[in-house]
This record gives sequence, structure tokens and C-alpha cells, in this order.
Amino acid sequence: MKPTTVTLALGALADLSRSKADLLVENALLRQQLIVLNRQIKRPQLTNGDRIRLVLLVRCSRFWHQALHIIQPDTLLRWHRDLFRWYWRYISNRRNKKQRIASETIQIIRRLIQENTLWGAERVRGELLKLGIPLSKRTIQKYIRLMRKKLSFTQNWATFIKNHMGDIWECDFTVAYDWLFQPIYIFVIMELKKRRIIYMGVTDSPTDEWTT
Repeated sequence: MKPTTVTLALGALADLSRSKADLLVENALLRQQLIVLNRQIKRPQLTNGDRIRLVLLVRCSRFWHQALHIIQPDTLLRWHRDLFRWYWRYISNRRNKKQRIASETIQIIRRLIQENTLWGAERVRGELLKLGIPLSKRTIQKYIRLMRKKLSFTQNWATFIKNHMGDIWECDFTVAYDWLFQPIYIFVIMELKKRRIIYMGVTDSPTDEWTT
């Protein structure tokens, strides 16, 4: 007799109608067969789809180490890291395909920074919008950092920090990611001199109201 061929999704739906005893017996039966399979010399071949499904399934159980027989836990964790690398490589390649800003726009940003040394990225962005040039705040910040390195100030940023470290709190966002690659934003306020965390908040959608 040949076993019934069924997809992973249909098999999971069918398990909902079975009793706990039936599931325990079936798990024991499958585990014993996997133990026998693990004795074989020939190495089983896994597709990329098999690897992705296994990576997702281990998130549903605390005892996933015990359920692995034909692969090692370290191997599965390596697949998960490879999946992250592939995801971020895809995101980076997609962003790199976007058209870069024109050289004329860069010249305008440089002039605004040179003539208004205290302006930040948000103020520069507002002036560019008046000229009909939409740019993201992060893009403007990148060019501001590059340009201000070339400008000479009477007191640079490092000197300012050293002179006023005891009176400064720093605040910034850092990002972590869950197992579905969704970003989780962490807002931190730190006392600069003692490196003491004053406040920390976590959210998945950092709006202006939430940040305030």
C-alpha cells in the first residue's frame, strides 16, 4: 500500500478534526519511521521550499529540537540566517535600482547648508518642497553629513559634546526585527555622561504623536 499524498496545509486542516490520542499515536509512528530513515547512509535531498517550511514550523513549538531527525538544529538555524541574508539582499537591490537625485539638487542642498549652518534635515526638506523637489528626510541627512565634514566650524561637534556632556541627553531610534522580518522600533533616551537609560519605548508604528 502507498501512503496517502496530501499537502502540508490540507494535512494541518485534517488534524483539527482528530482527537489528541490519534495525534499522539500518529506522531509516535512518524517519529519511529524518521528514526529508521536517519540510520540510512544516503543523505535526503531537501528543496528550498522544504527549508522555508521547516524554518516557519519551528516557530510554532518550543520542542522543535526534539522533532528534528534528518537534519541538525544548527543546520536549521543556518537556514534561518540565510533567509535573512536573502531578504535583505533583495531589499538592498530593489533600493539600489531607484534613480539617484540629480546633481542640481545636490548643489541646492550644499548651498542651503553653507548659508544656514544651523538648519537640520527637516528644515532643508521644507525648503526643497517649496521648490517642487520632494526628498526623504533620510536622504537629506546623508548629504548633510557628507557636506558638513567638508565645512570648517569654529567649534566642531566633538568639542561641543566634550564641553557640555553633563547637560546632554541623547535620543534615537533603533530597529529590531521579528521572525517575519517586520520591524520593531525602539526609542531610547540616554544620559550621555553616565550612559544611563532615562526612558525606553517600543512600537511597531512610530508616529509623530507616539514619539512626542
